[in-house]
Amino acid sequence: MVSFPSSPQIGPGATLGIVGGGQLGRMIALAAAHYGLRVHVFAPDADSPAFDVAHAHTLAPYDDAAALAAFAEACDVVTYEFENIPHATAAVLAQHATLRPSATALLTTQDRLAEKDFVNGLGIPTAPYRAVDSAADLEAALAALGRPAVLKTRRFGYDGKGQRMIREGDDPATVLAEFKGAPCILEGFVPFEREISVVAARGPDGTFAAYDPCANEHRDHILAVTRVPAPGLTRTTGDAAVAIARAIAEALDYVGVFAVELFEIAGPEGAARLVVNEIAPRVHNSGHWTIEGALTSQFAQAVRAVCGWPLGDTARTGGMAVEMENLIGTQADAWPALLAEPGAHLHLYGKAEARPGRKMGHVTRLKPLD
Repeated sequence: MVSFPSSPQIGPGATLGIVGGGQLGRMIALAAAHYGLRVHVFAPDADSPAFDVAHAHTLAPYDDAAALAAFAEACDVVTYEFENIPHATAAVLAQHATLRPSATALLTTQDRLAEKDFVNGLGIPTAPYRAVDSAADLEAALAALGRPAVLKTRRFGYDGKGQRMIREGDDPATVLAEFKGAPCILEGFVPFEREISVVAARGPDGTFAAYDPCANEHRDHILAVTRVPAPGLTRTTGDAAVAIARAIAEALDYVGVFAVELFEIAGPEGAARLVVNEIAPRVHNSGHWTIEGALTSQFAQAVRAVCGWPLGDTARTGGMAVEMENLIGTQADAWPALLAEPGAHLHLYGKAEARPGRKMGHVTRLKPLD
């Protein structure tokens, strides 16, 4: 086994464990293979896309402590591809292997209320918010924040799931009943100019590297297109967004790749203000452009970071502009035309069924800057 001086136990030939078997785990596994690593994936679903490209996999539920322990002991380092794993699962893994990012980082970022409290505690603004555990809480929160406002579950929400806008005329009790007793948070509506995200990495030694901030366009609450460089984003605002991401990573003592989603709000005399929307403690959909569009992809960077290796160069390939388009549901059926399109880079995730709203793949296009 070849070893690196900075982390001799994690070199080519070692085993990287990935918790979660979706497309993010699949792309981490593909990147790890380029570095001569073996990958062991733990997931509860037999049709997990990451299983197809892994050296080994464990098929078991996330609350199977014995299976988790055996999996962790078979790995040199363990990471995860999504944040909605139980904290107890992370605790078991950390007892038997090096877990990066840490269980503490996971606990902070998988709960929207804890996350916003944490970010505000750093002096970084978020949308105004209130905890909601009852109809009375919701009425009080709406009185404080006004309408429209967004009611969200504190956990397990993504791609528009677990959230509902409350507008004038809506009955709060009826909306709250849709959440079936789940702990919630109400967020005041933010009239933003654009949504941007910063994908970045931090190593065990504190080294930090960020990709250029990108602009995100959503359709039906699902990311549709990411563009880099972000159209209309000034250098000053972009630098401020990266500084926010770095402050968050350092406060969490974070190790791995993560993303910070932010809203840009127009200020007086054209000055922009940034508000943090969410933190994703993992590789992120808005970073898929980096596979072809950056010198080091976010997936390769994640492998480097959790293994304790030097972080890679985050510069855009050839200084080009990059556009990443998600292929949702039956949009992936256009794969023959996309393969024939000059300059298009197609990625399909190996999912058997193209359901509405399901991410089936993405396509990346590099273009000269205007």
